[in-house]
Amino acid sequence: MKVLFIGGTGNISGACVERALEKGIEVYLYNRGTGNAGLPKGVQTIKGDIRDRQITEQQLGDLYFDTVVNWVAFVPEQVRQDIEVFQGRTGQYIFISTASAYAKPPSGTFVTEGTQLGNPYWQYSRDKIACEEMLLRAWREEGFPVTICRPSHTYGEKMIPSIFDRGPTIVDRIRKGREVIVPGDGTSRWTLTHTSDFAKAFTGLLGNPAALGEAYHITSEEALTWDQIHQIIAAAMGTEARIVHVPADLICQLYPEFTGPLKGDKIHTALFDNTKIKRLVPEFICSTPFRLGIEGSLRYLEKHP
Repeated sequence: MKVLFIGGTGNISGACVERALEKGIEVYLYNRGTGNAGLPKGVQTIKGDIRDRQITEQQLGDLYFDTVVNWVAFVPEQVRQDIEVFQGRTGQYIFISTASAYAKPPSGTFVTEGTQLGNPYWQYSRDKIACEEMLLRAWREEGFPVTICRPSHTYGEKMIPSIFDRGPTIVDRIRKGREVIVPGDGTSRWTLTHTSDFAKAFTGLLGNPAALGEAYHITSEEALTWDQIHQIIAAAMGTEARIVHVPADLICQLYPEFTGPLKGDKIHTALFDNTKIKRLVPEFICSTPFRLGIEGSLRYLEKHP
């Protein structure tokens, strides 16, 4: 199987590259080449800019891929170009969406792929929803072979999870004994997934005809409170976190840029039903609890301060 990853060097995509290679998949990366240092052996690279259609078509030539995965598409204009460029060039196009596309606050205890989409707080999520709608319309009307993947909060060596997306700053403050802010009362439960576990399920989507026209979220089933998350990070550093609870409304009033990530995502309890992806990929079993996964993230941070 021959797969093209557009991007492919990020926190999640890098782990999926490694897993795909382990499964014997022929992996190509198409990107600008700025982050390709240290790629695993066996990856083939094509240098170009996916935002430039003319260059992209020149660089890809008459290459055909069993699956194309775009890790860096965020708005409908980018997706429309992909539909036009990859129609007839691939047997499957995987769009990386987001679990923040699900309606907030959740209407039920567990989120399934059938949960209503909609996010009044975050433009990023609304754009991803619009991309999904465009791709599914292309599937129905043009036969464009799309699969939609919705990751939630997925961390690994290159990323320390944080409610404010400031992982290294949080680690620095905990190390120095300084206070760290947790919105609300710290009791909402949040699902964290290690990249190595995500990659197990994701590679099962590649080239899978049963996944065409479908959407899947991929998460673990370990749901910790935000207080627990901070204390586990601190415990891995041999200390305790000095947590201060601050109302989310006050934070968003003072810093409007946090309204989307907080009210549109992280202050809500997020529990996911993974029955659909497990039915398609039976080998998907999460084996990295947060208390172990965060140790690798902290070691990486020490090496790359």
